Amino acid sequence: MIEKTDFSETNAERIVGPVLTEEDADIEFSLRPKRLSEYIGQENVKSNMSVYIEAARSRGENLDHVLLYGPPGLGKTTLAGIIANEMGSNIKIISGPAIEKPGDLAGLLTGLQDGDVLFVDEIHRLSRQVEEVLYPAMEDYVLDIMIGKGASVQSIRVDLNHFTLVGATTRAGQLTGPLRDRFGIVMRLELYSEKELTEIIQRSAVIMAIPCEKEGAIELARRSRGTPRIANRLLKRVRDFAEVMGDGRITKEMADIALGRLDIDKLGLDSLDRRLLTMIIKGYGGGPVGLETLASALGEESVTLEDVCEPYLMQLGFISRTPRGRCATDLAYKHLGMLREGQQRLD
Repeated sequence: MIEKTDFSETNAERIVGPVLTEEDADIEFSLRPKRLSEYIGQENVKSNMSVYIEAARSRGENLDHVLLYGPPGLGKTTLAGIIANEMGSNIKIISGPAIEKPGDLAGLLTGLQDGDVLFVDEIHRLSRQVEEVLYPAMEDYVLDIMIGKGASVQSIRVDLNHFTLVGATTRAGQLTGPLRDRFGIVMRLELYSEKELTEIIQRSAVIMAIPCEKEGAIELARRSRGTPRIANRLLKRVRDFAEVMGDGRITKEMADIALGRLDIDKLGLDSLDRRLLTMIIKGYGGGPVGLETLASALGEESVTLEDVCEPYLMQLGFISRTPRGRCATDLAYKHLGMLREGQQRLD
């Protein structure tokens, strides 16, 4: 049983934004694989996780606490659900910011049955007071509750059922040391290859009954920024164009037309990505320029630029980070058809 309670809304309006939206949540549930054998990509994570799960099952023990980190939209929630299914357990899903007080966490923990999986998304956003309650729960499966005030305060220890905590974060560096050290299994999810995304799109197209040719799936995969969530979102949007402007089939030509109308270029960059690169190049001579300065100039949140735009632009080699700020590379100039100051175009 999966219980959903919250998801992020940051930058949700971008079609190539990797954060979860309400529309994504409705469709993602039906598209998520239920077993490791159905999970596409993340081969190193998948192979190691299968060993940990099989070892825990053979010993009749719960799986150790798991920390999953990496950019949003890569399948951390999906993997948590698979862990629960493979262990034959129920899973409860909640977002870190939704746990506002230690009492909220206490209610969650006392409601877990033996072997249950508690998935906490954006776990780095837990408050320090909530974390303090979580430490003994993870280590000794006990809950220390303080009753009373002042000189009459008393501590009561409550035993908890053994559970597995699966934490997910896009910012592993913001986790406190004591919390990170209590995870026995730590895994990083990487951006997906074009081949893996093509397989994911073809699988989703079958489930959603969308006629999609392989070349069309490849074109979608090429512009999905290495992220399955974006790939599935583009599949849905291109389907709309295919049904209205074509015969309903997603071909390479139809995908190209639709994605062009959505202002997503051949590499998956949208208007915000191109504005960011253009601002660095034209506004600040190619850099270096600080993140906060860029955010102010573009009218965007710095966290949006850092978490959503920069990882993919850095993977493409379009920007570099230096101690003095962000710089645009020659590849960025070439992609935008611009020249560095002093360069001349060779005709």
